[in-house]
Amino acid sequence: MIDMIAALQPLLVGAVLLWSARLKLFSRHAAVTAHRSGLVVLLGERRALPAYRVLGVVELTLGAALLLPPTSRLEAVAATALAVGFLAYLGYTRRVAPTASCGCLSAQPTPVSGRSLLRAGLLVAAGALATTGSAGWFDALADRPVAGGVVLLAEAAAVVALSPELDGTWLLPLRRLRARLTHPLRGGSGVPLLATVQQLQLSDAYRRVAALLRSDVREHWDADGWRFAAYAARYQGRTVTAVFAVPLADPEPERVRVALVDDTTGQTLLSLAGTAPPAAGRLTVVPA
Repeated sequence: MIDMIAALQPLLVGAVLLWSARLKLFSRHAAVTAHRSGLVVLLGERRALPAYRVLGVVELTLGAALLLPPTSRLEAVAATALAVGFLAYLGYTRRVAPTASCGCLSAQPTPVSGRSLLRAGLLVAAGALATTGSAGWFDALADRPVAGGVVLLAEAAAVVALSPELDGTWLLPLRRLRARLTHPLRGGSGVPLLATVQQLQLSDAYRRVAALLRSDVREHWDADGWRFAAYAARYQGRTVTAVFAVPLADPEPERVRVALVDDTTGQTLLSLAGTAPPAAGRLTVVPA
């Protein structure tokens, strides 16, 4: 089993390298992505894009070599060394430029996180394991197609799960689907969304988090006499969703509540809840 897993690692690492090379060499956003990355700090503004392109050529060449059987031990060693370089680069970027983007697998501006470092560590482990393989990945899949497919799917899922820049492709749609299933969009309240937004903007809760918001209303639903409105936001360097609860009956801005929910973990980071009668209009901060 270990031999089969080792034989499959060049396929995984090669696919990741080719995906990364696609962004660096063929994306129309490559220049913007390069200048948002840690390469600017490491090499300077002028050298960032050329270095980004060169890295893409290296990834394309090595990724293609790993995918074309047979895979030599030298190719696996080179892939491991490149993954170690990625890990060192990401660690350096996170320390000296925490707001810089990774620029790895997507043009989405996403700062380097612990997940990014874990992904690089996974590629280091996969490359090191590939150096011990004695068979090619094609032969390993032909011999044990079901087991090999399960291993590859699990590893690919791990790479995607450890890639914050890909959250918009799979994680956020899942969260929106869960929101729809848990709080179905229901009509019949007769209250226009504009009236809800106007009441919302008069509230202390809104004023306290307004500087954090990065969008207009993205979703809304009604439940139990409340209208819930979701906004994209940034809080303490994290991408979050600000969910406001607004009374549907009489306008009562003092009762408006808001929760900041981490888009990655689903954790409620901060909650502002109306606790006093409408005449008092005070809100209490409740740490998550």
